[in-house]
Amino acid sequence: MVVNYLEKEGFSVIHAKDGEEALRKFTEEAFDLILLDLMLPKLSGMDFLRIIRDKSLIPILIVSAKDGEVDKALGLGFGADDYIPKPFSMIELSARVKAALRRANYHMNVSGIARTNIVAIHEIAMDLDNLTVSKNGQELKLTSKELQILKLLMTNPKKVFTKEHIYQSVWDEPYFGDENIINVHMRRLREKIEDTPSEPQYIKTLWGIGYRLGEF
Repeated sequence: MVVNYLEKEGFSVIHAKDGEEALRKFTEEAFDLILLDLMLPKLSGMDFLRIIRDKSLIPILIVSAKDGEVDKALGLGFGADDYIPKPFSMIELSARVKAALRRANYHMNVSGIARTNIVAIHEIAMDLDNLTVSKNGQELKLTSKELQILKLLMTNPKKVFTKEHIYQSVWDEPYFGDENIINVHMRRLREKIEDTPSEPQYIKTLWGIGYRLGEF
């Protein structure tokens, strides 16, 4: 039913009956978006999500009857872009798909050439090939560590990162609780990307937990 409706809406849809078939098809063809059920045979939806997120930034929308808060948090924490609980209307599904594709295509077209190596949040775009960052088309001068912190957040837009996780990912060494290093780099990064650094919109602080990209 979903396949038929989306095809009538003009989408080209490839359907997989289980997680292993989905993973195989993902490696064989190019896709713009994934609709993912959590309760799949052979390879679970969560396992599929983890595997894909290690390889790709493709938009992933979870569609599942498992709509509890734990499943939502878990799914979005693994990098899903949206969560649509069953039952849902086809009109809502189509609208969510179109919205996700619009977000994914933002800043992805330069001179008519698709740029799949660019991620963006509102006015800020990062080219993952040469690690350049721009805001409203103007390049920002970031240090290596600032670039790596921002890349970590922008390539995991739904995830909350603790200071320990950020330090181990960016510095690639054990974290011994020196919060000042993270605080200084985060303050300097905000001074360069935020309109008002004292009221950050792009990088939000979750007190006692860590940081995540803002939603505004």
